[in-house]
Amino acid sequence: MTTETVSSGAKRPLYTPEQRKRRDASVWTTVQGVLAPIQFVACAISIGFVLRYLWTGEGYGIATASIIVKTGLLYTIMVTGAIWEKVVFGQYLLAPGFFWEDMVSFAVIAIHTAYLWALFNGVDPVTQMAIALVAYTLYIINAAQFVWKLRVARLEGRL
Repeated sequence: MTTETVSSGAKRPLYTPEQRKRRDASVWTTVQGVLAPIQFVACAISIGFVLRYLWTGEGYGIATASIIVKTGLLYTIMVTGAIWEKVVFGQYLLAPGFFWEDMVSFAVIAIHTAYLWALFNGVDPVTQMAIALVAYTLYIINAAQFVWKLRVARLEGRL
């Protein structure tokens, strides 16, 4: 659903006028706008390294390093995103307009963290890479959720 339904059945916009002003004035909006594409590119590159390792058995080190970089970016964007939500919506996470995106983000973080656990506990490399691919799949779904919300916000901004 693109907007929230309130008890009267009317659609509530993603941002109130005040929230939109706070969003547009916040440095954290810029931070998110910079980090998001960097993280996406890091994910795409890492997928290549992971698949190369799974197909050839070569490049475990670079695949592992790329997953660690991607995970670090994920943690960074989650922390800065929580700050952004606090500035815009008055709460660190689970603001009504971004509830499901945040819920999926929690799962994305959990699976990336499971990868780190597997890495540091000596789980076999193929399983590590499989965990990373699951994390990346969920991350791509989550990224699509945020792109959709960006589109909704732009359309609402035109009204």
